[in-house]
Amino acid sequence: MQNDSTQDLNATERRSQIAQMVREQGKVFVADLVKQYDLTETSIRRDLILLEEERRLKRVHGGAISVPGNFRTDTFAEKEKLQIRAKDSIGKVAAKMVNRGDIILLASGTTTLQVVRHISPELRMNNLITLVTTSMPIAHEILTWPSPNLTILGGLYLPDYQATVGPQTINLLNDITADIAFLGADGLTLESGATTANVLMAEADRKMVERARKTVLVVDSSKIGQAGFVPIQPIASFNALITDSNAPTDFLNSVRQMGVDVIVA
Repeated sequence: MQNDSTQDLNATERRSQIAQMVREQGKVFVADLVKQYDLTETSIRRDLILLEEERRLKRVHGGAISVPGNFRTDTFAEKEKLQIRAKDSIGKVAAKMVNRGDIILLASGTTTLQVVRHISPELRMNNLITLVTTSMPIAHEILTWPSPNLTILGGLYLPDYQATVGPQTINLLNDITADIAFLGADGLTLESGATTANVLMAEADRKMVERARKTVLVVDSSKIGQAGFVPIQPIASFNALITDSNAPTDFLNSVRQMGVDVIVA
């Protein structure tokens, strides 16, 4: 029987979870995965074959182990296929926080992209809001608006994130003061806070938190309890957390006790 965390997963989401488990635990067993996902051995072995072809693990008798030195995470295109409904719900709620005249910082991410997609049509015209981003997908989305007021920050381009990072990006952010910043994360725990897999991405996200009057973390429940490679900021550094209804109640209560506004989409 599947538990709540593995219900309604598509194959891409399942393989992403398996790859994450291998990175964190070092080894997984076919028998355990069969039980966890309520699938046949054939289906699980097919997942492991595909993940091995992507060099995200190495198959061994009865399961799979991590590949030494492999810190590969899902690419932006892969992440877009994960937790689609949750991200859409989060984006709708977050977009309602945007007001006329706001200067908005948007970090790279598939959930922050959903925030942009749900911004009110009335605010998309006549330069009523100013948007600043390091994300190419977000920039492309905004450029479809009738009259966008958009600043795309330059820097070193990371293909897996489709975003700019590095000293140039940081210098440009230092000249900006925003009303609100929306950021995602690869992982979120009470101990480590918001985390990501890339040092340069973490640096850019950290600077966005510093340069905004209000910071909003938009993270789907699959990220909760996962600790990424590099910390961005402690949870208490954010003004609000928006997540979906599968988020653990105990975790959300702990975040509220930190003084962070928790919104369940």
